[in-house]
Amino acid sequence: MPQIARQGGKIKAPERPRIPSVLRPAGESELEDDAILKGLSFDGQTFVGREIEAAEAEGCKFANVRFTGTNLRQTQFSDSELVTCDFSQVTAADVSLLRSTVTGSRLTGSSWKSGTFRDVTFSGCVATPGMFRHMKIYATVFEDCRLSGADFQFTEFHNVKFINCDMTGAQFGNAKVGSMRFENCTLLDVGGAAYLKGTTVAGPGSMELALSLAREAGLAFE
Repeated sequence: MPQIARQGGKIKAPERPRIPSVLRPAGESELEDDAILKGLSFDGQTFVGREIEAAEAEGCKFANVRFTGTNLRQTQFSDSELVTCDFSQVTAADVSLLRSTVTGSRLTGSSWKSGTFRDVTFSGCVATPGMFRHMKIYATVFEDCRLSGADFQFTEFHNVKFINCDMTGAQFGNAKVGSMRFENCTLLDVGGAAYLKGTTVAGPGSMELALSLAREAGLAFE
């Protein structure tokens, strides 16, 4: 049976976003197909149920912005801050977040597929559940996030850390792990635990993950 490391394993910290000190207020219609957005501040805009393809946002800040039910395709956010935004029910295909922070935001029921998270910090976010299949997640931290039932199947992880996250029932089947660490996370009933070979687990979640491994191996305890 593949083994899970219980301690050690240094993870590279994400790079911080490089955001201009002065941002221009954005309008309601600036985020659309093929848009190239630089140095803009979005505050309270609503992009609900839209179809947005091939847009790029660089050096921008999004605060209290609603993307609920929007379809994002081949879109990129780089060197950006997203604060208390609503990504509920968003479908994101081939979408990249690069050198960005996502804070206090909702990703409930969202679907992220075949995109990239690189140098991203998710803090205080909720994705219960959220789907992150076939993603490439590099140098990324999830901290104080609710990720129960999240689907990370077929996802690649390199230099990824989960801190104080609820991962109950999260799925990791066919995941590819280069380096990953769980610190003080809840790891009850995790699926695909055998694919987490080489992952470091610190805190009480180590026993919870061991039980998931045993269950997948067909072991029964009396």
